[in-house]
Amino acid sequence: MDNKEFVELCKEKVIHYTIATIDRSKVDLPCFISTDDVYVVWLNRTLQNNKALLSTTFTDGMYYEVTYNGDKNELYFDAYKHVENVEFKLGDK
Repeated sequence: MDNKEFVELCKEKVIHYTIATIDRSKVDLPCFISTDDVYVVWLNRTLQNNKALLSTTFTDGMYYEVTYNGDKNELYFDAYKHVENVEFKLGDK
């Protein structure tokens, strides 16, 4: 699977997950969700394996990690919710 195919597959999985799980009373979603609403934050390919971190344009605090294991032809999907962002000062600069 090349990078373009992998990214499209990832975006489709994020769309399906979002449609199935999002609480529409808390997040204002359009009636139609497309791959234009999903973007890649980070992408890596090593040998026959791929990994991508993705998010959406929605303000639901979600991000997604999708991994393709080329040896087993398996796709793993993880969904995460941004909980908190804390700043730590590291000295005098």
